[in-house]
Amino acid sequence: MNKRITPWILLLVLMLALSGCSSDEKENMNDKNQMEEDIGKEEIDKVEEKDEIEEMINHMAIDEKIGQLMIVGFNGTVMDEKVKDMIEKNHIGGLILFKENIANVEQTTQLLNTLKKTNNPNPIPLFLSVDEEGGKVHRLSHEFLKMPSAKKIGDINDEKVSLEYGKILGMRIKSLGFNMDFAPVLDINSNPKNLVIGNRAFGSTVDVVVNNGLQVMRGINSESIVSIIKHFPGHGDTATDSHINIPVVNKELKELESLELVPFTKGIAKGVDGIMVGHILFPKIDSDKPATLSKAIINDILRERLSYNGVVISDDMTMGAIMKNYSIEDAAVEFLKAGGDIVLVCHGYEDQLKVIDKIKEKVENGNITEKELDEKVQRIIKLKQKYNIQDNLIDKADIESINTKTKKLLDEIK
Repeated sequence: MNKRITPWILLLVLMLALSGCSSDEKENMNDKNQMEEDIGKEEIDKVEEKDEIEEMINHMAIDEKIGQLMIVGFNGTVMDEKVKDMIEKNHIGGLILFKENIANVEQTTQLLNTLKKTNNPNPIPLFLSVDEEGGKVHRLSHEFLKMPSAKKIGDINDEKVSLEYGKILGMRIKSLGFNMDFAPVLDINSNPKNLVIGNRAFGSTVDVVVNNGLQVMRGINSESIVSIIKHFPGHGDTATDSHINIPVVNKELKELESLELVPFTKGIAKGVDGIMVGHILFPKIDSDKPATLSKAIINDILRERLSYNGVVISDDMTMGAIMKNYSIEDAAVEFLKAGGDIVLVCHGYEDQLKVIDKIKEKVENGNITEKELDEKVQRIIKLKQKYNIQDNLIDKADIESINTKTKKLLDEIK
């Protein structure tokens, strides 16, 4: 009897074991399916986003595409006919404001609202940008409390302070209706003879610039403001002001990789949205062209070596480094051919028209292919969608609460 029962017992044990295995396998399979489902959703979202942007680009005229490659400046504190034409006829992608455009909070809000209303018929919203770094480079009116320099923040070297500093910069410009800040500076101030960077840099060492600069970038982004880091590949070891002429840095790529490029490399790893390229000549990398016009620097180093596929913006093309050595329209084309996306032309309506006309000419004759043009426009639209940029109007800026936060930070770092 025992011998007859034993096989059944063994069979029962085996069935239970198999049941346990299948239960585990089923659970693992469910986990796997869920993971595949999550990844699938993410991939589907990416594909849908790409398809949506491609569809938008397919319906854009060449003039509309070219317009997206431009951020321009203008004179005065109100929108004039020239600015109106830039928006309505040339479909420009964005504008930049300087101190001359900003009288007070109410005027700035109204001006930005007017620009947005004018752009409303266009399907793609405007980048509305400003250089608000803190310290000596600030554009906003006196109603905002003055922010300390980056050097002061770097000297404190506290990531919480740096993050809050970035948040306040973002809050200030967001409150008025801006959506892009050309900050922070990620140059390493390694040359004491530097005339243009100085205390705009967080410090003279890699660690200080990286630790504080990337927190400021993060703080700006946290307020839904696009942060543009600058001035690639590094303006810190210069003795000439690029507003006046072309600075020269006699360093090889290996030297740059151990110092100047490090903050930008770290920024790319942290998902930076935009990088501004400086008008600096690195003769050991490109003997003829400054970084803004150099394929060896923008495409070969920034795009390929550092694997950066985000938006690349030129420094202002009306600076002396370009205007004294090139025609502005040819320089703009060189920048785009080198791998850049957005040409910044801060001054001169006629110069802005020259740039637009020259880009159009190069597209029509095939020097800039429509594929190249579409790739640039795709990156720009993708960034605008990422930050949900819209031409929404601002009713009133809450300056008091922002100044309260600013004062708290200022008291903390005294």
